[in-house]
Amino acid sequence: MRHPGIPKLLLLTGAIMLAGCTDTSSGEAKADAEPVPAAAQPDAPRPDYRLAILHINDHHSNLDESDASLRLRTGSDDTRASVTVKLGGFPRVATAIAELAARHEHVLKLHAGDAITGTLYYTLSEGEADAALMNRVCFDAMAVGNHELDSGDAGLQTFIDHLWSAPDCRTPVLSANLAPRAGSPLGSDSVRPSVVVERGGERIGIVGLTTAAKTQNASRPDPGTRLLDEADSAQREIDRLRAQGIDKIVLLSHLGYAQDQAIAAQLSGVDVIVGGDSHSLLGDDSLKTFGLSPAGAYPTAARNKDGDAVCVVQAWQYSAVVGELDVLFDGQGEVKSCAGQPHILIGSTLGTLAGDALAAARADLASQPALRVTEPDAAASAVLADYASQVKAFGAEPVAVAQQNLCLRRVPGTRRDPSRSKLDGCNLDPHLIAHGGDVQQLVAEAFLRQGQRFGGADLSLQNGGGVRVDLAAGTVTIGHIYTVLPFKNTLVALTLTGAELRATLEDAMQSVVAGNTGSYPYAGALRWQVDLRQPLGQRIGALEHRNAQGQWVALDEAATYRMITNDFIAAGQDGYTTLGTLGADRREETFLAYADAFLQYARQNPTLTRPATADFSTQGFVDTE
Repeated sequence: MRHPGIPKLLLLTGAIMLAGCTDTSSGEAKADAEPVPAAAQPDAPRPDYRLAILHINDHHSNLDESDASLRLRTGSDDTRASVTVKLGGFPRVATAIAELAARHEHVLKLHAGDAITGTLYYTLSEGEADAALMNRVCFDAMAVGNHELDSGDAGLQTFIDHLWSAPDCRTPVLSANLAPRAGSPLGSDSVRPSVVVERGGERIGIVGLTTAAKTQNASRPDPGTRLLDEADSAQREIDRLRAQGIDKIVLLSHLGYAQDQAIAAQLSGVDVIVGGDSHSLLGDDSLKTFGLSPAGAYPTAARNKDGDAVCVVQAWQYSAVVGELDVLFDGQGEVKSCAGQPHILIGSTLGTLAGDALAAARADLASQPALRVTEPDAAASAVLADYASQVKAFGAEPVAVAQQNLCLRRVPGTRRDPSRSKLDGCNLDPHLIAHGGDVQQLVAEAFLRQGQRFGGADLSLQNGGGVRVDLAAGTVTIGHIYTVLPFKNTLVALTLTGAELRATLEDAMQSVVAGNTGSYPYAGALRWQVDLRQPLGQRIGALEHRNAQGQWVALDEAATYRMITNDFIAAGQDGYTTLGTLGADRREETFLAYADAFLQYARQNPTLTRPATADFSTQGFVDTE
């Protein structure tokens, strides 16, 4: 970024470096016709400045390592096989950041939000476990993600209190567009719009940004707490920093990969965007050979409103990746080049391979720089062990067996949610692409059963984003159930007409088209066809209800139905506007925990399997062009 007040006199040229940002090194300026008096001589040109940014996002209380599958070469030819590896875990994040930081002179360590909610670690400790592991790294800044407000302003303050409890680390928590209500539990300095850090005598401004519509409608900020326009808020804070002479600006964004690229073009003065929210794995296309699905290049090249280069990065999800971005600034504070590497953190054990097959697989791994064999940090592992024992004791009880992988997918199709699952084969499963997530559909069926037991229900409805993880084939425990449904939601019975049901589904599809994949609906005893190419009000077709006799019949828009759903979307959140308009006389609180509903279903149906295709709520899906 140009230093404030210095005009753009030089033409910029460059080339993409490692699929990264464009080189904008300056040429020579023409000499003045008259010599400049000594008193008017400009300051000596500043030298180039190199900054490394190490970053993660969306770890969602996933502190343990998990099992994953990589396609590795196990022989002398090009034949590949699926090999189970250990993936991620916060102790590996701590190791990777420490080792990568040692390579660089000037380093920032950033977290782009959604640190909490998603596993029993959050359920049992309200973010204390996450904060304890994050403080082993001691990030220079963290953005407020939408899930940081799932338990309201007080829930965010509780997490910040945990984060700031360490005597030697006080990570700034940032959001330029979060405006807490008057009297909010959030303290006056709990969330700041930005922070300025100094590295090697250079000041770097870091501006936080939180996805507005999703947080306002799909999380639970207090009534009166507002999420302001992202671009306006970011520009206002960037301008304030530039007025102080700060010419290196990092936007720490929880907006999503596509939105980060879009907002770059709307902002003047931004240099780097470190993002989160969309759980995007970025990297070279060669990762596809290993069974991974990168959404774009790392780093991704963009341009800001001034036409200057902007480096855009993100680091996937669930403590699995540490991003390493190397940015070279010229003497005017403009990005001269950027390059980097995502580091996918895996363990050294490669399934049951041995001998020549093991040697071939190790050589294959060594050929892919994004796959980083990393040992867990011993100190971080010791911190985690105390919390892990609590989680283990609570979650170990087995309740069912999954006959097959029950895959996670929010939205059918191949574009909007193509890499959500962590289980081998799920992301490319044709059934998921056609009909959506197995585990979401199973949860909807569980809610329907619970609703039928307590007061009677004709159908159920669940937003896809409220279901958080896959269920792998094998034993299903209480811990698995509460990880699938980690929020503190309860079930609500609503009475509404068929016409209102249709409007509700259209609301959800409008939210999906606007970019909120978590709004995508799943239902028990209700099915439909989707065509997102159509205008609002015409995207849902062939809407049918499964009646008490088990027959599928056309939904009667004049009839009245009793629907069981979670209290979150029943209140009109996550884009379900129509539900929020229903009066108190048409809603009944059951006070049943939504996770417990799934737990009871699993206990009553100890063999879990993918529902019949005919019972999937989405029978056909056509995406926008």
